[in-house]
Order: sequence, then structure tokens, then C-alpha cells
Amino acid sequence: MHASIKTTILAAMALAATPAFAQDKVTFATNWLAQAEHGGYYQAVADGTYEKYGLDVTIMPGGPQSPGRPLLISGQVQFYMGGSGGAINAVKEGIPTITLASIFQKDPQILMAHPDEGFDTFESLADASKIIMGADGFAGYYVWMKAKWPAFVDEKYEPYQFNPASFLSDTKAVQQGYLTSEPYEIERQAGFAPVVYLIADQGEYNGYSTTIEAMKPWVEENPDVAKRFVEASIVGWYNYLYGDNTAANELIQSDNPEMTDEQIAFSIAKMKEYGIVVSGDAEDKGIGCMTDERWKSYYDAMAAIGLYDTGIDVTQAYTTEYVCQGLGTDLVK
Repeated sequence: MHASIKTTILAAMALAATPAFAQDKVTFATNWLAQAEHGGYYQAVADGTYEKYGLDVTIMPGGPQSPGRPLLISGQVQFYMGGSGGAINAVKEGIPTITLASIFQKDPQILMAHPDEGFDTFESLADASKIIMGADGFAGYYVWMKAKWPAFVDEKYEPYQFNPASFLSDTKAVQQGYLTSEPYEIERQAGFAPVVYLIADQGEYNGYSTTIEAMKPWVEENPDVAKRFVEASIVGWYNYLYGDNTAANELIQSDNPEMTDEQIAFSIAKMKEYGIVVSGDAEDKGIGCMTDERWKSYYDAMAAIGLYDTGIDVTQAYTTEYVCQGLGTDLVK
């Protein structure tokens, strides 16, 4: 047998006998039930992007009292969907988490009001008969609102009961919400579109949201896995927003059967309209981008009004190593 033919045959036999490339298995815990706001991760599963990056990814949906962060800290999951607040408080508490990317440039938290009732500016919401919000909002962004606009007062506060009855019964009421959720329900149930103000568009209360968080020791031991997960997730988000997301939405509805096609379509449209994912630094530097300047300005502003302790080294909360490199920007259509 000719030597080159023999070599080719032996090489082919060796290749056939080689086991398939072992993918790195990781779990990503989200902070709520499956929805379009998690779409890019489901897209990366559905269209094989994670597989292409050598990853076998399990998405663990969250929910009320979700244990995602404790699972991250205990090492039971490798990645968690977090936010600036949790990351900064982790530094204060000496918990070595690290934020690798921020998929949302803007937190989708909103305040909404009835139309044609004189709520023509964000500041005019202070004239509401009541401001309905959860305890986290009252102890968080409302503290900032009161510091910036003294017309907002505690006496207007009414605890949110997670249904719109109190808001709908009073046309002068204002209610908290999530950009992609409560306005849709108001339109569906009451037949009108509420006036919507995105809190992140009003000034300094603009922390990062829907972040990818991990534990520092794990990242130090697995930097390549962390890098591949971030990059594949970024690509997944571009493909979800600007490509065929049918298969991803089917996976979302499999994990959350109550999620309707109409709700998903509304959510995607609002994320695009308000620049939740692609705006600011992400426009030319790519989805997931974070900057030192924004982390510092947000922390400094919030520490100045007492939302965070002073003296926290906020640079320990994140790394920009894996983002802001323009990955995926060519996928925008």
C-alpha cells in the first residue's frame, strides 16, 4: 500500500476512535420565570451558539424567593443573573462575586400613570394621589427620587399588592412596574395605554441590570469558560433581538407555559424602543458593555444619599475584561 494512503487511513481511524469533544457544563440561574427578558440566553441554547463555544448550558429559571444568589455563592451554579445593587452589597459583605457583563444597559423599572391626567413629566408624578410601589422600590429608587425632587413624600406611598386594582380605581394614582410587564397587563385588562416613565432615563439611578455574575475564585480557575459564556450570551442576545427567535421563544414557553406569544412580542418591542439592551455604550461597543465611569458615578451618587455605605471599593464588584469589544455589532439588522 502506498505510504500516503496508509497514513490517511490510519489518521481517519484514529479520528473515528477519538471521543467527541467534551463540552464544559455550566448552569445559569435567572432571577425570574422564563420570559423574553431572558431571551438571548435561550436563543444561545436553541440555535447552538453555546455548543459552538464548547459549552453545555443549563438555564435554571428563578421566581418568587428565588435562591439563585445563594446557589451561586455555594457553588451549585456557575453564573447568576444579578444587578449593580447586589454586586456592590456583596463587596461590602466580603462575598467574592464578580460581574462579568451587563446585558441590560437600562433597568426596566418604571412608574406609570393614567393618560390625560396631567402627568406630563416625571416630576409631575409627585402630584399623584398615591404612589403604589413595593418595599424594595420604596427603600431604593424612591429614596433617590425624594432627594432629587423633594415634592415626592412618604405620605403618598402605598404598598404594591401585585395587582392593578388600586391603580385602576384611582385615575390620579401612580404605580410601579416593569416596562415589559405591567403596561401590557393594563392595556390588556383596562383597554388603555398608561403613561410610562423609565426610571433609568431620569438621571443618576442608572445601575446595571440583568448582569452575568460569577464567583471570583471560580472565574480565576476557569477564565476561558467564563469568557466563552459571556461571548456566547452576547451573540445569543443579538440573534434573539435581530434574528429568528422562534425556537428560543418555544423554549421560554416550555419553561413558563403561561408566557404568551403576545406578551413576548410586546416585551421585545419595548426592549428595542427604550434601548434596554442596545443603547449608550452598547451601541458601538456591543451588548454587555460596562464602564468604570458608570459604575463609579452610580455608586457615588447613591452613596451620597445613603443607599450604599461610603468607602466601598466598587471596582471589586466587576471586571470589564470580557466586554466592550464590539462583539456581535455586525448582527444588528
